[in-house]
Amino acid sequence: MMIPIPPEDIREVPTSVLAYVGDAVYELHIRMHIAARFGGQSGVLHRKAVRYVSAPAQANAVRVLFDELTEEEQNVFRRGKNGHQGSMAKNASPADYKYATGLETLIGYLYLSNNEERLDILLNKITRICETDTKEKGE
Repeated sequence: MMIPIPPEDIREVPTSVLAYVGDAVYELHIRMHIAARFGGQSGVLHRKAVRYVSAPAQANAVRVLFDELTEEEQNVFRRGKNGHQGSMAKNASPADYKYATGLETLIGYLYLSNNEERLDILLNKITRICETDTKEKGE
């Protein structure tokens, strides 16, 4: 279910709200990806999903993808990365947490802008990056 916001209004949405929405959109994408590929109990699925949704995994993905982002997307990412962080992750460096928040901000922005095609492209690329990273680590 998309809830589009007119382009002139999206600039008024706080980055914390964009990141909050982006986190949920990303989490759902990953859960659907995992559920479609693996069977098992919810605990097993959760452990697989964590490899994709952790701050270090998200930070790595956006670092790999950054040059593929449009100028507008890079600006939204930076706004989220440099915005005030209400909390910090327990298992991530401050830098990774900021990068992950920037990525979630971008995902929220694309979702609320009703830019489904670009959102799908980026989510699929992020998923492939995380899968490659997981395989390289032998997980």
